[in-house]
Amino acid sequence: MLNVNGKFQKALFSKKFIFTAEMGPPKGTNLETFSDHLALIKGLVDGINVTDNQSSVMRYPSIGGCLLIKEAGGDPILQMTCRDRNRLALGSELLFAASRGIHNILCLTGDSILLGDQPQAKQVFDLDSVQLIRMVKEFGAGRDPGGNALDGPVDFCVGACVTPGADPIEPQLLKFEKKVDAGAEFFQTQAVFDLDNLRRFMDYARRFPVKILAGIVLINSVGMANYMNNNVPGILVPQVLMDEMASVSKEDRLKKGIEIAAGIIRTIKEEEICDGVHIMAIGKEEAATDIIRLAGDLSCPLQ
Repeated sequence: MLNVNGKFQKALFSKKFIFTAEMGPPKGTNLETFSDHLALIKGLVDGINVTDNQSSVMRYPSIGGCLLIKEAGGDPILQMTCRDRNRLALGSELLFAASRGIHNILCLTGDSILLGDQPQAKQVFDLDSVQLIRMVKEFGAGRDPGGNALDGPVDFCVGACVTPGADPIEPQLLKFEKKVDAGAEFFQTQAVFDLDNLRRFMDYARRFPVKILAGIVLINSVGMANYMNNNVPGILVPQVLMDEMASVSKEDRLKKGIEIAAGIIRTIKEEEICDGVHIMAIGKEEAATDIIRLAGDLSCPLQ
């Protein structure tokens, strides 16, 4: 049985509507903007993810961002992908995280290196996300994947990703079950715009003892919406939202995107569709505070 550590796990094992947000670290060592965004968001959410070389672009490490969040009084969620490291390197990072009080792990396979800005890099993929979940759970039992004993306690809350809008959905449901069987305790979904798809997925997911946080991506331009529709499998921005975005001036599209995201959150919460939301304001992390406030979450203290 997991020993509850920190704000996120307390929320996860309660009945409250959960808010998490995602922060992308810089491509370099200038952490000023990251710290500024952290100061805005840390009091409004239950947990904060730090991306791990998102889209296969080398950036400041997730573990470094998580330490900054911890030092600032927030509760970090360490994202770990299998693309860049073998099981030895992943295991070492897990031990480091545990020794520094980072107890929340999101296990991801990782995007193809061909999507990034250094396609000549070597991919690893020693493990996939299901195998990484199993490895994290093995660590929690006091041993590494080879059965060797670990010296010192390791206690993690393990999460994974799922895509409710995948078409066909059956392979995604099979992978979801494998992740649950491996030990996943919470899921943060890919971007959700079509709530009917989310409702259908939740009819299935409610059979399992896990918490589901719907991914809310901030759309700040028509071009961004088109890119997601054309290039990100399992994500579809409906035409009605595209038209709504196109109906305002370019200067007002960020505001409109915030309104759309907040509206989706309100519906999810009011209808109790799932257990919470995970906000991904990609490149506009400061807007996550406006999304939460506009969504009307009175349980989050305003700063």
